[in-house]
Amino acid sequence: MTTETATHEAVREHYATAALQATQGGACCHDPGIGASVYSALERDELPDAAVLASLGCGNPTAVADLRPGERVLDLGSGGGIDVLLSANRVGPTGRAFGLDMTDEMLALARRNAAEAGATNVEFLKGHIEAIPLPAESIDVVISNCVVNLATDKAAVFREMSRVLRPRGRIGITDIVAEDHLTPEQRAERGSWTGCVAGALSIAEFRAGVEAAGLTDVSIRPTHAVADGMVSAIVKATKSADARPAVDLSTRRELPTASGGCCGGGGC
Repeated sequence: MTTETATHEAVREHYATAALQATQGGACCHDPGIGASVYSALERDELPDAAVLASLGCGNPTAVADLRPGERVLDLGSGGGIDVLLSANRVGPTGRAFGLDMTDEMLALARRNAAEAGATNVEFLKGHIEAIPLPAESIDVVISNCVVNLATDKAAVFREMSRVLRPRGRIGITDIVAEDHLTPEQRAERGSWTGCVAGALSIAEFRAGVEAAGLTDVSIRPTHAVADGMVSAIVKATKSADARPAVDLSTRRELPTASGGCCGGGGC
């Protein structure tokens, strides 16, 4: 097993366990600045308890993405569905919120939460954030909550964000980043990969990665510390109106067909 494969499997197992814990009524995370505590009481009251319990994010991307009625939103690493359900409320019945997760247990939990919430404009997809199973230029807003740091190929994640965004589309994500003076080895000393610390990019690396994917107007604003030299940050960027397609649109990936109901018939 390669290091990349081993990391991938460790992340999957960690979040599968978190999903099962939330299903049984247990909170996934108690660390300050991580989990449901970053959401307002009003937002938490909108959602099923299990969606709140499964939250493992480091921020609230729906609060910074400026979502508008009718938009199509994609949440990368959607977990128990908390940000998808909040997004669905904001884009309204004319919009749609997609969640992408690789963990079967999280997807099952998210679909159950969506059904309990009565959400009819959501869909949860299984896949990897390095290879998003959606067509090019099909999404208005990409959000994610403390997920990019978990990926082993972050350049691919940034390219895929850019690919699925429509011209003038935007990202509004939260993630853990390191102060620029910390080496990868020093980051690993401060926490594990599955704990969203060891795999974090520095602020400069994150900016360079987003810009290399063709996104512009990049802003990275730290919000709170999560470890020595490690902070949660809000990252915003846009895709220019005249951006050239990231892939040949004639060979675009197709959206999986839902089998009925919300969530395709039915997950940091």
